[in-house]
Amino acid sequence: MQHNKIKCLIIDDDPFIRDLLQDKLSQYLPEVEVLTTASSGLEGLQKIAHYQPDLVFLDVEMPDMTGFEMLFKLEDISFETIFITSYSHYAIKAIHFDALDYLVKPIDLGELKAAIKRYKKKAKNSDPSESIKQALFNWNTKNDADKKLVLQTQEGEVRLVLKDIVRIEGERNYSYIYLANDKRKLTTKTLGELEELLGDKGFFRCHKSHLVNKGHIQSLLNHFAVLLHNGFTVPIARRKQGAFRIWYAMDENLQNT
Repeated sequence: MQHNKIKCLIIDDDPFIRDLLQDKLSQYLPEVEVLTTASSGLEGLQKIAHYQPDLVFLDVEMPDMTGFEMLFKLEDISFETIFITSYSHYAIKAIHFDALDYLVKPIDLGELKAAIKRYKKKAKNSDPSESIKQALFNWNTKNDADKKLVLQTQEGEVRLVLKDIVRIEGERNYSYIYLANDKRKLTTKTLGELEELLGDKGFFRCHKSHLVNKGHIQSLLNHFAVLLHNGFTVPIARRKQGAFRIWYAMDENLQNT
């Protein structure tokens, strides 16, 4: 990959975006070769099969199918994906959860260059298609507890099964993730960022410094603390007590099996 051009496809129903992206790539990123473009998910599937690209720029929202739906139709994925999206909280949240790359329309040149730089680094160190394969696994997994969170840690990129995460403790600009096997991981994601990713997947921020997994709660000790299965006690902030008790009482089928 270092010596050959990156062969890419652009799949977007907006001709302006297709032309804009193609022009920026040809003018500023000569190491990227645009093989062709497609204006729909169906056309994209056909051209992926024919051209076998290294990289696909894929629109999230298209009339015939979403970019996610298009990927599900592929029997095998051997390319990396950079999503193209107008601002959509749901789409971007899903992309962040799986540590995928994306560009927001209209496409900024600096962000485009950074995305290509990240792609080259990933392609050098690992199979770049692994990230999208992991994302498809998550999107196809109904039980949130079985999904995997992709994070950068001091050990590099890790994939953590949600039901294995006991709690998360925030420390300013980084967080410690405590696992059921008594190990912990350090990530530069803040507790607020992790709350955004996990708040609808069985986790609750019961204190400014703590995020807990419902599946690992043994009991409520009192109004101010919760006991976890591993014996650790997590404080509950006074202003969080009411919301926490409502959340804890809800049956979301997120307990560990």
